[in-house]
Amino acid sequence: MSSNEQLTVLGISGSLRARSLNTAVVETAAELCVAPLRMDIFRGIGELPFFNSDIELTAPPESVLAFRRRVEAADAVLFSCPEYAHGMTGVLKNALEWVVGGGELVGKPTAVVTASPSMTGGDRAQAWLVETLEVMGAAILPTRLPIACASAKVRDGRLVEPEAVEQLRALLAELAECARADVLVN
Repeated sequence: MSSNEQLTVLGISGSLRARSLNTAVVETAAELCVAPLRMDIFRGIGELPFFNSDIELTAPPESVLAFRRRVEAADAVLFSCPEYAHGMTGVLKNALEWVVGGGELVGKPTAVVTASPSMTGGDRAQAWLVETLEVMGAAILPTRLPIACASAKVRDGRLVEPEAVEQLRALLAELAECARADVLVN
């Protein structure tokens, strides 16, 4: 791969909320990407039906097939997830269940961010998401980004607090490096 060959990161927010802190993180990450890195944001997480292995085996809906194709086509994935009841959101868990059987995340460079209004930054959701991704065989970056007190760091749908923005920029650079290395190996 040449140094200017494009790398695509699929950005996925684990929230359906209109003014989601985690969607703001994904939107900000997309703006921080510089060539050759670009972000493709998946906005259809709420359109995926509840996971059903019978349907998965016989006739997955087009929304599921489209999601799988997007994950497969990406060079890397960035997840940003809120914490609900000390875990990741049901909507994100459901989306992940649809790609377990297809293996689209196996070996895929993956970064995990959690943004929460709490002082912990969603660390329990992050732990649960990481555990799920490990079981799925994703190549998870060792660097994780919990964004604590995120309500004060987001304005107008974007992460604006300078330190958090720089941490996100560094995480994207690390993710790009891993994706670049993975592309070179494969």
